[in-house]
Amino acid sequence: MELRYPLLFLLGLLLFLFLLILMKKKKKPNPSQMVKVANTSFLTENPYFQQKMKVYRILLKILKGTCILSILLTLFLASRPAKISTVHPEEYNRDIMLCMDVSGSVYDLDYEITGSLKELVSSLKGERIGISIFDASTVTVLPLTDDYDYVSETLGNLQRGFDSDFDINSSKEDLYYMFYAFLGTEEGNGSSLIGDGLSSCTFQFSNLEEDRTRIIILSTDNALAGDPLVTLEEAAYIAKKYGVIVYGIETDNISEKNHEDLKKAVEITGGKLYDSAVFSTRNIVDDINETSKSLYKGTIQTVQTDIPTIPFILLLVSTTLFIIIRRKVFV
Repeated sequence: MELRYPLLFLLGLLLFLFLLILMKKKKKPNPSQMVKVANTSFLTENPYFQQKMKVYRILLKILKGTCILSILLTLFLASRPAKISTVHPEEYNRDIMLCMDVSGSVYDLDYEITGSLKELVSSLKGERIGISIFDASTVTVLPLTDDYDYVSETLGNLQRGFDSDFDINSSKEDLYYMFYAFLGTEEGNGSSLIGDGLSSCTFQFSNLEEDRTRIIILSTDNALAGDPLVTLEEAAYIAKKYGVIVYGIETDNISEKNHEDLKKAVEITGGKLYDSAVFSTRNIVDDINETSKSLYKGTIQTVQTDIPTIPFILLLVSTTLFIIIRRKVFV
């Protein structure tokens, strides 16, 4: 046990001792001002009187003791006694990365997904959410976090960016959201480099060597137009290696070959592919909820817990005794 404000207790104790010393040094009454009473021995030698005086002196000592104890306990409580402990919080959760292809042919799908997920983020409990966008290169918009208000705000900004059309008359606000949704994704060789985007999302997860439940929601039309460093199939096996499950959402105009390749890739990881025409965010959330949650150890924290119960009870008892005994002594 420690005191949160030990200096307050020390200063109060010094002041209390100073007042006690002053009371001890109080001037003795002047004998010339005292009234002498003759023949008091009859009273003072009476056994009944002596018994009452003995009780009186005992009660007076108890009265002084309860008064001192009450003052000390009050100082002690004002200094806030607390128990300090170190905790390593544990909870079961999942890490979820939203991995979005932001090439021009996927704008409508991205707009739909960000709008749907924004409505459902608040219903998640324990999950950490991250957002990554890619075209020719990958940009991390939001690292993994459990700040759902911030996740919703970020999804809203992205949605506005996907809904904006760039032209000479675009407002500064529209340009801001467009840059927010696409800036940095065109630094590469081609566009829609799906394999590079998926593998980059996989490595957004922290501590990949740990046994954790990790999920990627990948939205794309799988229309490769360039020379990727990693093919989609290779990226799927990388995700599988680290235990990452990929759920895919495809556009409704995807070609048959691209559909089959994307379906094969997500199934390699143990995931599923959804058609945007019949897609419901609730489908993915339900499937995610069926995956097991893994134990997550949070940051070590030092916790201070006030423990006023015992000193408060003692203060209550001592104050009550003081009031009762004072009535017997002075009434």
